Amino acid sequence: MVPLGENHLRTVVRAYVAHYHLERNHQGLDNKLIFPVQESYKIEDTIRCRERLGGMLRYYYHEAA
Repeated sequence: MVPLGENHLRTVVRAYVAHYHLERNHQGLDNKLIFPVQESYKIEDTIRCRERLGGMLRYYYHEAA
């Protein structure tokens, strides 16, 4: 990705930091999240995909019932 100015760079960095801390599994933490959100879900719940940075970063999660 090539930033097209300071505001664009700040937006990209903010999106990546949010993905890194909230959505990305970390091997050093036994594939857990840094700041896990307590979610209760059932096996039958729908799995959704959240994209950041135009689809460069993806996060899959269970949709709340």
